[in-house]
Amino acid sequence: MPEGNPLRSAGPRPSWDPRVRPCIPTVTLDGALAHHSLCGLFADADKLTTIHCATPGETVAVIEYLLAICFASATCPSSSEEWRTWVVEKRELGRASRWLAEQPDDEWDMFHPEAPLGQNSMLTPHMATSGTGTAQLVIEHAGDYNQHFDHHHLERGDALSAAAAFRAMLTQHVYAPYGRARMSGKELGPTITNLAAGRLQGRIRVVALGQTLGETLRLNLYPAEKPGEPLNMSWTSGERRGFTAKAKARAPRSSADLHSALGRSILLRPSHGPHGQIMVDRVLIGAGEVLDLDPERHLQDAVLSQTLNGLVKPLWPSPTRALWREAHALYGAVKDAETGLYARLRSLPYERKGPGAPYQMWAVGLLANKALPVAWTEGAYPYAPGMADHLYRASRRGSIIAEYVALSLKRAAVVASEVVHPAARAADEGGQLARFDARWQFWPAAAQPFADLLDEVIEGGAAGDDPVSAPLADYARILVASARTHLTHHLDALPPNSRGHRARARAEQRFEDDVTADKAPAELRGEITHD
Repeated sequence: MPEGNPLRSAGPRPSWDPRVRPCIPTVTLDGALAHHSLCGLFADADKLTTIHCATPGETVAVIEYLLAICFASATCPSSSEEWRTWVVEKRELGRASRWLAEQPDDEWDMFHPEAPLGQNSMLTPHMATSGTGTAQLVIEHAGDYNQHFDHHHLERGDALSAAAAFRAMLTQHVYAPYGRARMSGKELGPTITNLAAGRLQGRIRVVALGQTLGETLRLNLYPAEKPGEPLNMSWTSGERRGFTAKAKARAPRSSADLHSALGRSILLRPSHGPHGQIMVDRVLIGAGEVLDLDPERHLQDAVLSQTLNGLVKPLWPSPTRALWREAHALYGAVKDAETGLYARLRSLPYERKGPGAPYQMWAVGLLANKALPVAWTEGAYPYAPGMADHLYRASRRGSIIAEYVALSLKRAAVVASEVVHPAARAADEGGQLARFDARWQFWPAAAQPFADLLDEVIEGGAAGDDPVSAPLADYARILVASARTHLTHHLDALPPNSRGHRARARAEQRFEDDVTADKAPAELRGEITHD
């Protein structure tokens, strides 16, 4: 029997099949929390509003896997025209559920000794010497796999349920950062330790959300490449890379292959919980597959953006720039794209049936400092067919207004700092300016007015030709009022003397001059622009 797994060497072999065991947390139409197996999830997709995972990244990873199952079972449209029919007519997804139920049990066994689902059994002999606690499997817990210098963090004995381990494994396959594996490469090859970045690492993944989980899946399906081709069941199924030389990126063989690619070599060791349930108590992670992705074929949701040095690449997560400040890029894609997700969204008919937007564009990214994951960033932006131009104008002007107000706050802070510290040394200027700089409180506070702006545009869209100008004017007033409040609070740090009073007066005047200047966005002056 394989080494390093006592449950595989003595007694009945444990098995865990996500097709038939509840493993995905969901929300029903009446708002109740529930857990569904994969078969049950597809069967009840239109009775559920959403998947309710622990993090945005885990939710995206599960959706990716559900799409892979749809493609593998040929539960997908064959053309853009048929896609519209699927969405409009709410085509049921029961075919995927029936296909899953007919699959061989061994292929869906997470703890199969030779072909564990989603894993690499070649790692089995190394589990005893190189395996770690389950923290390494969970991106939010593992840090850069070396978070503590003595690795005590990764040796904690906290076990995961099989369901949680399954979802964490899916998240690793798509979002895992680059770095070094904590295992030897002597037997399998030295490149087993070279961890490449996951398929969705470093970019924003956009998922179209509908009113139900079924609608969400239909919105994100597309005319597949080779529908009916198998998805990636384990490392021992299909042709895989070796670890004696640097990986050669391969092109995805099908849409199912793309959405289920094994971005990591992972092995999970089962154990028994206190009530006899199957848990995972040790994990081992090494290098996985590397894909050669074609932006047009394999990144249909990507929104291209340009870096400061002119490089064009998919929109990326930023630690200093909130996603809502780039919402206009998403609406611009819907407005202008000729193919892909955004062109299909633009082609949908729209009959207003109630308040609010029928769809949302949900953007998710993983912020990382080199090999160290830091935080998830996300944002959901309403969309109604036929309103892309209005929403693009509102989001673009909204971002411009916020940028200008923030710049005005910085200028006011500079004035205050210069009055109070007229002879400041260059090395001290940054810290002195930060005391009066209200931008870092202004930006988080501006997010909700921006969301309200988009909602107002959606609500007013059916009423007239210009649903944007009035909400933009209100938004501009709210942002200026918010900025004044934050500026006042920061200027309270000024000394209570004549110099401090002079600094406050000049800083406040500079702010007022800026937001009413001729070069300020028209909305700040109570005017309208249609650029």
